Amino acid sequence: MRYFLGIDLGTSSVKSLLMDEGGGVAGVAQRGYDIQKPQRSWAEQDMVLLWGAVAETLRELMGKNPSLKGQIAGIGFSGQMHGLVALGRDGEPVRRAIIWADQRSQDALAQIAARIPDYRGVTLNSLSTGFLLSSLLWVREHEPDVYERTRHVMLPKDYIRCRMCGEMGTDCSDASGTAAFNTAKREWAWDMIQRLGLDAGLFVPCHDSWETAGRVTRRCAEETGLPEGVPIVYGGGDTLVQAVGNGLTEGEAMISNIGTASQLLCLSEQPLHDPEFRTNTFCHAAPGSGPRRERLNSWLLMGANLTGGVALKWLRGILGMDSYEQMTELAFRAAPGSEGLIFLPYLNGERTPWNDPNARGILFGLSLKHGREELIRSVMEGIVLAQRETLEIFRQMGLRFHRVIASGGGARSLLFRKIIASALGCEVITNAVQEQGCVGAAILAAVGTGAFSSIAEACARVVRFDREAVEPDPEWAGRYDGLFAKFHELYPANKTLFGGDAG
Repeated sequence: MRYFLGIDLGTSSVKSLLMDEGGGVAGVAQRGYDIQKPQRSWAEQDMVLLWGAVAETLRELMGKNPSLKGQIAGIGFSGQMHGLVALGRDGEPVRRAIIWADQRSQDALAQIAARIPDYRGVTLNSLSTGFLLSSLLWVREHEPDVYERTRHVMLPKDYIRCRMCGEMGTDCSDASGTAAFNTAKREWAWDMIQRLGLDAGLFVPCHDSWETAGRVTRRCAEETGLPEGVPIVYGGGDTLVQAVGNGLTEGEAMISNIGTASQLLCLSEQPLHDPEFRTNTFCHAAPGSGPRRERLNSWLLMGANLTGGVALKWLRGILGMDSYEQMTELAFRAAPGSEGLIFLPYLNGERTPWNDPNARGILFGLSLKHGREELIRSVMEGIVLAQRETLEIFRQMGLRFHRVIASGGGARSLLFRKIIASALGCEVITNAVQEQGCVGAAILAAVGTGAFSSIAEACARVVRFDREAVEPDPEWAGRYDGLFAKFHELYPANKTLFGGDAG
């Protein structure tokens, strides 16, 4: 039996999972770490410390599974996207990584927009602080000595992989979230890079997520307990690799992910993008399947909402409730539509569709008849109605869907699944395994090392869904249609009161 290792490098922790080729999980190890904030708007991490956390998880897995050590056939990665890791001549970081949550590079965004007004037509995405390109321009402007010592730039998981195999590089999925990438052509945006006065040599070679990057070095074997010589594939950005772990291999399915934040995602075999750039388009970590099962390129379209399950955490603290199960039990007692109470879940600003960091939450229609039951249910419904904003954009692009794969903490709630099914108008299924990022990374390793001929074949063998699907309730669906019409008007009606321009 062959085994594959999936490493998921997140923002707050790393998880490593050992999976057999049939999808069985032999072990999982996790280590946490912190974000460093030298200033209020900054967000950094020490990549050497993160490597230490990764090595600890690998030593734990090897220590608990010594008999499987010789059967590990490949290693893959899922990693937090967008950040900047700057390496010097010796291949080591010249400063702490600037990660996706960093907000210091507003001036760089204006500089890019001024010099390259058509950048969105190349990247297929809007600019944001915390992206590799904007952070790199900030370093050039504010830390010239650091910039002069920088020889290569890459994403966080790329540094970890380089520590393991000694080879520098990245993959198309992670690179398409840097703002320096031609997403349709799946290559670095060389013209943009030149027009910004950046050295093309800073940007490492780019490959497909399932391609082999190198093999475990002797140094890595000594630090982790892994066998020397195991093949390592490039891996991909966490959102894209989680989609692989959720079995998203065909175009008529979406993923509704409700974690701390929430996202709605779908697959396309063309580099489609919203003409107004309210959503993101990234290169998918998985190739599509043509009529003769040849490998084709594919892309992932995503609408991102900054507030997901964190809204329930906020509400739980306010209400002083013991558990989310208790909250869900109360919410089930309320009628769908929460007696007209609508929650606008913009507690931390919003991305899709308004891209306004100043947007804030609203409880609309509150009256004396509303109790805890309606309050809790309205928050759950508001989270899903925010995802419907993305669905409406997808529909405007001509996309149609029949199935939703529910992912994240929200997938564990039957009420959430019923709301998703009825508000989005699709049946809802759930993954039987929770660590989709790790599983997706292990699948990429399995395909890259020849255990499977395609991502679709691997997902069919490895990814398992719970048997019972949740179907839309016609009565609920009718109420949510009416509720969404009002929900969609709340932000425009209050935009000026939030104190910011949607931009």
